[in-house]
Amino acid sequence: MRVIISAGGTGGHIYPALAIVDKIKEREPNSEFLYIGTHNRMEKDIVPKRGIPFKTIEIYGFQRKHLFKNFKTLKCFLKGIQEAKHLIKEFKPDIVIGVGGYVTGPVIYAAKKLGYPTFIHEQNSVPGKANLFLSKYTDKIGVSFKTTLKHFPEYKTIFTGNPCSEAAKNSKQSDKTKYGLSKDKKLIYIVMGSLGSSKMNDILVKTMNLFQNKEYEILFVTGKDSYETVSKNKFPKNVFIVPYIENQIEMMHNADIMITRCGATTLSEIIALKIPSILIPSPYVPDNHQYKNAMDFIKQDAAVLIEEKDLKGDILVRTVDTMIRDTERLKQMRKNLSTLDIPSSATTIYETLKEMVK
Repeated sequence: MRVIISAGGTGGHIYPALAIVDKIKEREPNSEFLYIGTHNRMEKDIVPKRGIPFKTIEIYGFQRKHLFKNFKTLKCFLKGIQEAKHLIKEFKPDIVIGVGGYVTGPVIYAAKKLGYPTFIHEQNSVPGKANLFLSKYTDKIGVSFKTTLKHFPEYKTIFTGNPCSEAAKNSKQSDKTKYGLSKDKKLIYIVMGSLGSSKMNDILVKTMNLFQNKEYEILFVTGKDSYETVSKNKFPKNVFIVPYIENQIEMMHNADIMITRCGATTLSEIIALKIPSILIPSPYVPDNHQYKNAMDFIKQDAAVLIEEKDLKGDILVRTVDTMIRDTERLKQMRKNLSTLDIPSSATTIYETLKEMVK
């Protein structure tokens, strides 16, 4: 199979795209790929390391607050369509896939206009603007949440789950001692998305001293941009900080409790690995979609929700202490996570793509 795949901006789009690539490679080892991403975001560093041919398009999102900047955005979009058409004609794919981010707009639009089969995947419970736009120009749409089905045309939309969940199930457990952690102590794993969160880091830095002398350890992932600032602070001996973990899913195997934002990919991995979690949705994302992502967990009593505005005093420490000592509740949470599990998401997507190519 010859595949063009496009996704950009954050790990929440990039890693599901790579999970789809890995599944196609598993089923059809001789497949060839071209990844089209943005010129200035995470994918330019992540994708080439995987040995996947990589091309870029300059593209930006539309901005409500700075309307004059949208002229440049529109110009880049129109130019991006022409660039995408050139790349598509040159590569001659069997199918073109979009997995989220603004870069998928010109790529999928161009592919459809050229007559190539197209598939897009939406990870969040509330679709992004790019996918809503592309829903008119794509042949098939995969979604991670059943609640998302209502946002797209019924005849072309399928419930696939998030492809990262299947990759998570097949992942290995990393050795946590390489980060200085103890083999025999319970681990609270804190990560605020692939890019980190400066606002949450400010809150968490103040909270870390309250974890002093606890019977468990904390691994706090700050994000690369914030690490230098955060690392200047003094932390208790049971608190360990790192800027970024390349294979996060391998570290997640070690977590007894995870404290995290509510990006769809991270949530799919939490489901796959059955990790009890404290969810802190970002209030700064479009349509408050992280809160809506989290509500699927809360309705099943599969996680604890704390909104950022409520992170005052020692509420986070008290919540962790209560959870880590209540083994029956943790056991029930893991059981409840099983009700949300989609065991073969990447396989479902592959089989859909294969049928489309036929």
